[in-house]
Amino acid sequence: MPSELRTEAMARAPGESFAGELLSATGIDKFFGSMQALKGVDIALRPGEVHALVGANGAGKSTLSRILCGHIIPDAGEIRIRSRLMRFASPREALAAGVAMVTQETTLAPDLPVIENIFLPRMALPGRLSRRDLARDAEAIIADLGIALSFSLFDRVGDLSIAERQLVEVLKAVAGNPDIVFFDEPTTSLSPYESERLFGMLAILAGRGKAIVLVSHRMEEIFQISDRISVLQEGRIVGSGIESRKLSPGSLINLMVGKELSDVYAHHLSGRVAAGARPILRVANLRADPLVKDVSFEIAPGEILGLGGLVGAGRSETAEAIYGLRPPEAGSIELLGQPFRPRSAIEALRAGIGFVGEDRRRQGIVPDLSVMENLLLSQLGLHRGFRWSAETAGAHAVKIARSLGLPPQRLADPNLLLFSGGMQQKIIIARALSTDPRLLLLDEPTRGVDIETRSTIYKVMRERANQGLAVLWISSDFEELLGICDRVIVISDGRSVADLACRALDVEKLMMFAAPKTSSNVLSVLLEQLASRFAGTAFWVYLDEPRVYCFDSATASGAAALLERGTVLTLDQLPFGAALRASEEVFTSDAEGRHSILTVSLATKRGHYFGHFGVAIPAGTILPPQAEIVGMVRGAMENL
Repeated sequence: MPSELRTEAMARAPGESFAGELLSATGIDKFFGSMQALKGVDIALRPGEVHALVGANGAGKSTLSRILCGHIIPDAGEIRIRSRLMRFASPREALAAGVAMVTQETTLAPDLPVIENIFLPRMALPGRLSRRDLARDAEAIIADLGIALSFSLFDRVGDLSIAERQLVEVLKAVAGNPDIVFFDEPTTSLSPYESERLFGMLAILAGRGKAIVLVSHRMEEIFQISDRISVLQEGRIVGSGIESRKLSPGSLINLMVGKELSDVYAHHLSGRVAAGARPILRVANLRADPLVKDVSFEIAPGEILGLGGLVGAGRSETAEAIYGLRPPEAGSIELLGQPFRPRSAIEALRAGIGFVGEDRRRQGIVPDLSVMENLLLSQLGLHRGFRWSAETAGAHAVKIARSLGLPPQRLADPNLLLFSGGMQQKIIIARALSTDPRLLLLDEPTRGVDIETRSTIYKVMRERANQGLAVLWISSDFEELLGICDRVIVISDGRSVADLACRALDVEKLMMFAAPKTSSNVLSVLLEQLASRFAGTAFWVYLDEPRVYCFDSATASGAAALLERGTVLTLDQLPFGAALRASEEVFTSDAEGRHSILTVSLATKRGHYFGHFGVAIPAGTILPPQAEIVGMVRGAMENL
């Protein structure tokens, strides 16, 4: 369906294809104040390919994407589409030229229905629009992409889940029939199953001759879906259009950061948390409406503990409740073994807790104060009375700032906003450390900073942890969590669902644990049905011998739980481990003859493995036909 925004000069006949490059950009420069975000970037996009644009935080991926989609005007360089020189002054002009973008944060109108959001660009055109025609066109797009909606086209967008809104964003972009579609970190708020559905749509679009650009930092996604890869490092292209099959994850990481990943994540010097150490912080059944529903964890001195989860899971809100920024409705918090319920941030600060918020512009910077004044704010907040030595406090803060690589002469600058994002973040972290806290809460501490700043932050945090500082690290970058943390508490649907050692995890498994139940509700329902029907246990596990990862489970009322959600065990630790290894689509007895076990491998239409679905039925129970359970599981996977 041609877009009404497409100009006559740019229109094409149905089925017409273009040889060579759909889009080429050369010499793209972009400055934000004194900081140069892009430095002479060249990139070319071909029809029928998924092109991954990758790089570390702050490398310039999103900036380049927004320039090519008309959101930002470059300072230098040329953009050509099908060899025609283009100068986009707005996203509308880029849309008219056949370039669309699906942003990381949705740009929908929450009070409008889905149908009107899909065709928002048409709303600005003259004439009357027929809802019947819009619905017909939307249904054609949905059928073309081979997807099934879990909501109505006439539902209000504000009532949809994050994943459902992301799908509407994709439909809006596709509705204009663009030749080139950019997807900027599209899976940040999606579960693995929802991501798999998205990748299926990308493959369909690429198969129809579209150029698809996937902006991502997740290795497994990049190699799963992309045909070619371009790599940005600190605003420069260091690898252009490399065939994905010619790269390994290790070589790609080296291109992205200029060093081995093990060098970036500076691990503990001692490598151990003191055995039997009393927890610095203990959180039990914490509830802080609307997003935090039931969160529990402990953190010991010298430990870096991660809070992992998808966007909207309640991670930031948990930290805010601990720091006195959000009143808890239920549950308990203990600090050094004593009940702790701060009524304000200053109470938490004086109790020995430091905090670095997710949004440094809103939560960390006071723009009217100088750099040094921003650096000393926390120490000033700790002081009581009239006498306070700025010189003494300043010397301590400067020492910490220098450890983070901040030039002392820059601390005299009058305006912190003139610093780069990385420099600003170092000041905010130095401020939090200057009070010598026992516990430090870090919320997305490396978002939007360059790789060298990230490496410095990792090194300093590891050194402080070795000195006894407890660090609660919140990040949506799962690779970062596994690289810097000792353990990860997985948050899903506002609840802590797993407490896992990082050495036993990889990114894919962590994402599976973090997936909200709503995204796999059909499997959760089937687990409950099978457990109840056979008075036993039904489970969803991932076998990576010798480990078994339990993503979800259900046990009948009155029966003993054989496997709990959020646990990682070895096959030898399970009473039916041998049967679990051997059984697939055939009932097998466990070693003690207490249960009959049947498992079914879970795979998507694209052949991606999502683990095994199993049922353990007590001995003596009449077993159903094996094909019946296999069919039920296969049907559930079709509806994921």
